[in-house]
Amino acid sequence: MPAGKRVPRNYKTADRSDVPTGRKGKHKDVVTKILSDLDQLESGRCLKIPLSELPDTKINIRSALNRATHQMGKPVATAADEEFLYIWNS
Repeated sequence: MPAGKRVPRNYKTADRSDVPTGRKGKHKDVVTKILSDLDQLESGRCLKIPLSELPDTKINIRSALNRATHQMGKPVATAADEEFLYIWNS
């Protein structure tokens, strides 16, 4: 390629200040609700969430919750059966 000749870009550009930072994944709403309920949970109690009400699989919700609680340093435990996801402060 001759010096000084510009190759057209393949993609558009944007100001970096316009780029959103942080993660707002598809599970943010349900994880936020779970964390809010955990903050209000009495000792010795757990949340009992019907699997049918989850927006995704219990595995994916557990993973999203695990990421969020590890970032916060909040110890949380989970269990599940065929119908419910159980979550409590550990």
